[in-house]
Amino acid sequence: MSFEKPGSADMSYFPCRYGNSRLLFRGPKRTLEGAYCAVIGGTETYGKFIPTPYSSLLEQAMDMPVVNLGCVNAGIDVFVNDATIMEVAAGAKVAVIQALGAQNMSNRFYAVHPRRNDRFLRASAMLKALYPGVDFTEFHFTRHMLIALKERSESAFEIVVAELQVAWQARMRMLATRLPGEKVLLWFSTRSPDAEQHADGLGQDPLFVTRHMLDTVRPYFNRVVEVSDSARTGDEGTDGMMLSEVDALAAAALPGPAVHRDVADALEAVLRDLIA
Repeated sequence: MSFEKPGSADMSYFPCRYGNSRLLFRGPKRTLEGAYCAVIGGTETYGKFIPTPYSSLLEQAMDMPVVNLGCVNAGIDVFVNDATIMEVAAGAKVAVIQALGAQNMSNRFYAVHPRRNDRFLRASAMLKALYPGVDFTEFHFTRHMLIALKERSESAFEIVVAELQVAWQARMRMLATRLPGEKVLLWFSTRSPDAEQHADGLGQDPLFVTRHMLDTVRPYFNRVVEVSDSARTGDEGTDGMMLSEVDALAAAALPGPAVHRDVADALEAVLRDLIA
């Protein structure tokens, strides 16, 4: 494991906003005049710890602005609830939507913060009935809550996961149908969509998303692109990332610069075909 320029503060993400949105995105800010592409996603798309994320690599290859609309720890809700960002994505020649985890969005069991989707707000009466005796005021983050619920009852946890998976499919269809142009669904993960989920802990991001779920929403997209580093040896570790030793654990769970290059290469071929 290696570190470049220790101290993640050495790398600026040039945070910026678009229009009236209250969300901060990775900059520098791109122009929305003329033709551009947009990428929607979470921590991987934002490019945390990555000097040149796939959006920037794609922009260089396409010679066209690529607006990075990635948000750290985002769920689908943060985008569908932001009219400005939906307008930006709708105006793109092609919109790339990363397949995000199913845990960070409101559903019939619990509500999340509208902008910081990893923040747990409250449990519904259904969830309280499923887990009697649990004090949900102790939880502030969705992942912490779900880990605790799984430890308390595996069978009840499976019911929660099933609800999250159904809600994910409905929300992805909603997002796709609100974008009138060309759309690409991007699988960008350290695992394959065919990998077994939450057998040990909660699993790998995107949490709870399966091959079946991707196939269900596939008809709403022009193309589906899958890139993971599951086939890599893992010897690269955090090589090429800019971080401090404090960030090492979080960085190790994310795809590295080489995978960002793979994503950019895969998307370039697809986008050139869609734009032609």
